[in-house]
Amino acid sequence: MSRPSPEPADDQRLIADCLRGRTSAFGELVRRYQDRLFNTVYRLLDNAEDAQDVVQDAFVHAYQSLKSFKGDSLFFTWLYRIAVNAAISWRRKQRATVRLHFNPDSDSGGLEPADLTEMSQPGFALEQAEEGRRIQAALNRVSAEHRAVLILKDMEGQKYETMADILEVPIGTIRSRLHRARLELREVLEQLEQEGK
Repeated sequence: MSRPSPEPADDQRLIADCLRGRTSAFGELVRRYQDRLFNTVYRLLDNAEDAQDVVQDAFVHAYQSLKSFKGDSLFFTWLYRIAVNAAISWRRKQRATVRLHFNPDSDSGGLEPADLTEMSQPGFALEQAEEGRRIQAALNRVSAEHRAVLILKDMEGQKYETMADILEVPIGTIRSRLHRARLELREVLEQLEQEGK
């Protein structure tokens, strides 16, 4: 069960406390948002250790830049922008490096079906896990900018306005980038299918 989203006024209070020297207030902001940031960055990087490093760097950068936060957007949006941009930069740097990644801990087996719906059928979890691996393999091949919009919109359900704020581009750019990203993803999925992956 997810925690309700904190009120922006509460974030503002914690930021003000932190700027007055109470660093534990920033610790509360970290606790509040670290899981959400990690999930997004992990989807962007497909590597837990790298995602942890990028999220940690994003929090350090946010802490050091807290005085520059003007409050024009929600604190989380500002923080999210820092983390997503850091992940995109990291992906660009790593693009030349080819890494084979197999995660034996990613299977979701071991649970008994609770009912007879399609989701509880024996092969469903395996099919879902395989589809997830196929999608992740395809996401790993698309450009960093396209990957970011796909994850923000299609996996996290962000609004165009929020995405534009996070990526610091106009909404029209988000829409066209998302369209091109979906086309690129479809092409990559077709290539993977032809390769038999």
